[in-house]
Amino acid sequence: MEVAYVCEWEKRPKSNHCPSIPLVCAWSCRNLVAFTTDLKNEEDEKEVSHMVHIIDTEHPWDVYSIYSGHAEVISCLEWDQSGSRLLSADGDGQIKCWAMADHLVNSWETSLGSAVDGDPIVALSWLHNGVKLALHVEMSGSTNFGEKFSRVKFSPSLTLFGGKPMEGWLAVTVSGLVTVSLLKPNGQLLTASESLCRLRGRVALADIAFTGGGNIVVAATDGSSSSPVQFYKVCVSVVNEKCRIDTELLPSLFMRCTTDPVRRDKYPAVTHLKFLTRENSEQVLLCASSQTGSIVECWSLRKEGLPVNNIFQHRSPVVGEKQPMILKWRILSATNDLDRVSAVALPKLPISISNPDLKVASDTKFCPGLGLALAFHDGSIQILHRLSLHTMGVFYGSSSGSSQRPGEEPAIKRQRAGGHTVHFKALQFSWTSLALAGVDNHGKLHMIRVSPSMGQMLDMNTLLRHLLFLLEYCMVTGYDWWDVLLHVQPGMVHNLVEKLHEEYMRQNQALQQVLSTRIVAVKASLCKLSAATAARACDFHAKLLLIAISATLKSLLRPHVLNTPDKSPGDRLAEICAKNTDTDIDKVMINLKTEEFVLDGPPLQSLQQLIQWVGDFVLYLMANLPNQGSIVRPGFGFLRDGSSLGMLREMMVMIRIWGLLKPGCLPIYTATSDNQDSMSLLFRLLTKLWLCSRDEGHPQEPDEPLIDECCLLPSQLLVPSMDWLPVNDGIICKLQGKQPLRLQFGKPYSLPGLNSTAQEQASWHLEKFFLGCGCVTMLRSPNKTNAMKQWEQRWIKNCLCGGLWRRILSTLS
Repeated sequence: MEVAYVCEWEKRPKSNHCPSIPLVCAWSCRNLVAFTTDLKNEEDEKEVSHMVHIIDTEHPWDVYSIYSGHAEVISCLEWDQSGSRLLSADGDGQIKCWAMADHLVNSWETSLGSAVDGDPIVALSWLHNGVKLALHVEMSGSTNFGEKFSRVKFSPSLTLFGGKPMEGWLAVTVSGLVTVSLLKPNGQLLTASESLCRLRGRVALADIAFTGGGNIVVAATDGSSSSPVQFYKVCVSVVNEKCRIDTELLPSLFMRCTTDPVRRDKYPAVTHLKFLTRENSEQVLLCASSQTGSIVECWSLRKEGLPVNNIFQHRSPVVGEKQPMILKWRILSATNDLDRVSAVALPKLPISISNPDLKVASDTKFCPGLGLALAFHDGSIQILHRLSLHTMGVFYGSSSGSSQRPGEEPAIKRQRAGGHTVHFKALQFSWTSLALAGVDNHGKLHMIRVSPSMGQMLDMNTLLRHLLFLLEYCMVTGYDWWDVLLHVQPGMVHNLVEKLHEEYMRQNQALQQVLSTRIVAVKASLCKLSAATAARACDFHAKLLLIAISATLKSLLRPHVLNTPDKSPGDRLAEICAKNTDTDIDKVMINLKTEEFVLDGPPLQSLQQLIQWVGDFVLYLMANLPNQGSIVRPGFGFLRDGSSLGMLREMMVMIRIWGLLKPGCLPIYTATSDNQDSMSLLFRLLTKLWLCSRDEGHPQEPDEPLIDECCLLPSQLLVPSMDWLPVNDGIICKLQGKQPLRLQFGKPYSLPGLNSTAQEQASWHLEKFFLGCGCVTMLRSPNKTNAMKQWEQRWIKNCLCGGLWRRILSTLS
């Protein structure tokens, strides 16, 4: 393990606001990290504001801080399954639901919440939506994504009419109450509370898990290691428009360390209680501690035969009678005496932990998801096997000097001088378990890389296969893959892109269509990691835009009569253009039913900027064809991409028809001759290039006459300057080296070549694009036509690349 970056608050005088002890941290599937701090008022130190901070891991300095409004210390943070809503709960029983305003990562608001007044919340979770995916390490060599990642039959915690999962959250309080809040489709909130058992007692620690049958399991302890750890089944239902909660007591357990004569009084307090995964209520992790040390135990719930008394042994058995079974907790493993544990992080990767699967993982040295992380009060972190609890990796913290600034005194000296050892108060795994986010007791956020092989020596092919497996997992689930990119070195990029394409092409047609834009986004982010493939990243971004424009323009077409055949006008357009290889655009146009292309004037005029992009891009590609023999030039990727060239060809035919209806919507070219038909010329050259590459299995090189004609294009038409590379204002490209970055919240990390001019050049082609490209757009577009609204709906939540929007306060010069 090694530090990727450290982000800290700017040094300020003691009289100013300064972060105190952070409490909790949560990492969403969209690579947003939320954590908490307490801020003391500079005038009245008794007045404390409880803050929630949200960062994007690619721009950690751009922190969005929320004055939460919680009166007491925030005890829990929980992201929902989509990564766009956040729950926060405090020591006064208040629960707040935060949501993105206008889908902006740095704009959050709360409109929902519930409360159990005066009863501190000790555990919090969203209700399960019934979606569970299993990742099969033993099938990593399979060519079928369905065999690598399979849906597991799993029931939601509560369903609406038709089986749709009902949204809501569940919390456990310190007095032994379980409270449920349900979000009705009309926006109202149904709440109910119930005691976990008849004899209510103090609950110091609790955790929540879900069963495949739709039940909820709560584990609770009063904090004493000599007391039992209790388990309860919770069932939630809606009866007569009211929420109902039913609870049932399940088998409990006593920690082994309390029954060991040597350790009976050594670890008096239970400090951590967690289910190994949220979807597995049959395995639990317990940590008992003293002031100086800790011990960790892993327990499993198993079915066992109930022994029968000797009196009944000689009774003749009834036919079909089976031995009675009971559920009983058995200890799986336990650690030796450890230093005092300060935080625990459990992996989110849904690998199967049956013995055959664990053996395959061991043989292939695939470690993500196998280990859990323990942070200690000396600043170190250990990763232990989630079942056997043997050590897989160790991180020695800042005292090793790995995160020390040049010219600074060693970290050990600084810690002694301050009297407080830097250690992690909160720790969270990323969604592929390849990174850890930790917040220390000084308010610094640490991002730590976790090797896929956990330090084992791997050959390059094995390492590539592991990274490829996780990239495919992110593609299928829709999760952000930023943490996988942390481990991709520039030399791996080309092989990863090629192997990813090969695996994608082996999937069935339906799955390819679902993943068509997502794989292009993954390729684009990979190519930005290497200077040798940066131009290809530009091509992938252009392809994403091309797909979006094509889908938008085709969706405007309507059949002329109601009793239409199965194929839409867009499908017929693609089919006719694929069959008709004529280089004359008007001859191709004759074969189409032009009445299906009739649109009113305003929509066509509002689409002119998209139509202009198509025209400029075709001109750019054809004019640069003679020079694009090198992979380092933008546009090279389109030379052999028959599907993209065919898409451009279809759109030129569509634009030609629209130009007859509304000449003002046509792309504008600056030609040297007044009588030149620019669109016919470009369509003829584009068709010749498409004919060379439409058979992707056996592409042909463009012939000499075509190249000669393309050489003459700059003398016939003014070629637009499109030779740009995507601007990257994030830090993933700067994390390739082993040297960690030191960052400060609120101060952007300066990247060479990033300036407003570059951003303007990058944003010419698009009204909305994602922040990873460094492009900007207006939040409220002045264009009110339905066609443009339809275009903007494609980008309103996030870019097709998966990046999130953020509000920029200052304007570009």
